[in-house]
Amino acid sequence: MKNIVFDLGGVLFARDKNKSTQEFHEFFSFIRSERMPLFWEEYDRGASTLGEVTDMLARTTGCPREKCERFLLLSIDMQEPVAPTERLGDLKAAGYRLYVLSNMSREFIAFLRRFPVYRLFDGEVVSCEEGTVKPEPRIYEILLERYGLDPAETLFIDDRAANIAAAEGLGIAGYLFDHRNPAAACDELRRRLL
Repeated sequence: MKNIVFDLGGVLFARDKNKSTQEFHEFFSFIRSERMPLFWEEYDRGASTLGEVTDMLARTTGCPREKCERFLLLSIDMQEPVAPTERLGDLKAAGYRLYVLSNMSREFIAFLRRFPVYRLFDGEVVSCEEGTVKPEPRIYEILLERYGLDPAETLFIDDRAANIAAAEGLGIAGYLFDHRNPAAACDELRRRLL
């Protein structure tokens, strides 16, 4: 294995649930559904704006638009590195090439790129900039083509089984990351890779 590819949300970055209310968690419960709602998928694809997503959430939840907007902006501002996966320097020092492959909207990715850990990556493919989202095969193909990666030498880490299955369909090894227990997931990865 030479290349390690990371999803961002739920793997490298997350919101600390202890820093927000139950109402906030319930509002974003759709994030943990097996498949993202189409409106959010289109937001990650770069096909809709933050304002359009805010309008859609207000319609579907019955929540006032101002509150939806506040919750959306707060959900961006609350993103922080997941402590166990933040230590990517170990993998970099061991000689691995590190990449990002993530479904992410423009507002979210602009915020996450400010964190020091983001500078450890050798390249990235982000859905809003490519017009395609995981688990669509094209986004994986872009990653492989852009950086000349051999699928047989590449490990993809994601917290969604469908995204792992799509990667494996292209010959990329997959590791299903347990976002509920990141420390254990990272320990297992370190045993495999270091």
